[in-house]
Amino acid sequence: MSRIQLIRGFLRAASRLPLPVAHALGAVIGTAAALVPSRARHVTRVNLRVCFPRASRPWRLRMLFAAFRELGKQLLETGIIWFADEARLRRLVVNPDALDTLAAHWPEDRGLLLAAPHLGNWELASLFINQRFRVHNLYRPPRDPELEPLLLEARERTGARSLPATPAGIRQLYKLLRQGSLVGILPDQTPRESGVHAPFFGVPARTMGLLSQMARKTGAPVLFTFMERLPWGRGFRLHVLPAPAGIDADDPLQAATAVNAGVEACVRRAPAQYQWTYRRFRPAPPGREHPY
Repeated sequence: MSRIQLIRGFLRAASRLPLPVAHALGAVIGTAAALVPSRARHVTRVNLRVCFPRASRPWRLRMLFAAFRELGKQLLETGIIWFADEARLRRLVVNPDALDTLAAHWPEDRGLLLAAPHLGNWELASLFINQRFRVHNLYRPPRDPELEPLLLEARERTGARSLPATPAGIRQLYKLLRQGSLVGILPDQTPRESGVHAPFFGVPARTMGLLSQMARKTGAPVLFTFMERLPWGRGFRLHVLPAPAGIDADDPLQAATAVNAGVEACVRRAPAQYQWTYRRFRPAPPGREHPY
């Protein structure tokens, strides 16, 4: 049996769990992982120290364990998100009226940009929104190409469309925005070559310019959105927040600063659910070492 078949089998088995059970088991797994020295734990510890320098060490330690519990929950809930039928997906979200808020910010004559940070369950956010509005998501292909068919199958099963972060994929997204479509972007992925260093929690982090460029060139408004995981397996809450002023500015630093301010505003609402295992502050600005 191949590794992909094992992953698929595990996720399908997990999809049969009630959400409270999946979250309880995930919390146990996450707590155990937080006790074991690892690169993920090191990166999380560094990120929390860098982003919350005034917080006490006991607070940061509690946040580290909370973050790993949320990671464990995310692991076990992934099977549910990827393989549950659409009726069950709808039942998972406690505030479907949030889609009315999204629609109210969508002009009739242009598209809409959704900035969805790595917070809560971004996979569910896309799948749920797509049940009412078709979403076209920009994505970075995984490092392991064998995983890509499984990812695309899961992400597109409710009709969403995934476009790779290639020149051709980006051109297609511009076209879709000008046609009035809905486009989703993960705004906190570190660009591999482009971007500028802008403050994130007060610390310079290389930040993409694509989101701001799309907003400026197409006139599409930007909304920040994330799917918050509720305690005790009670479901998820969809948050829709307006973008900070200046996100479509001509100045790259001003625009990138607004992008990071939007991500930070989301993270502060559910800090334990952010992907702190990601080395967000690498690479560092010239002349400065990254904190990892």
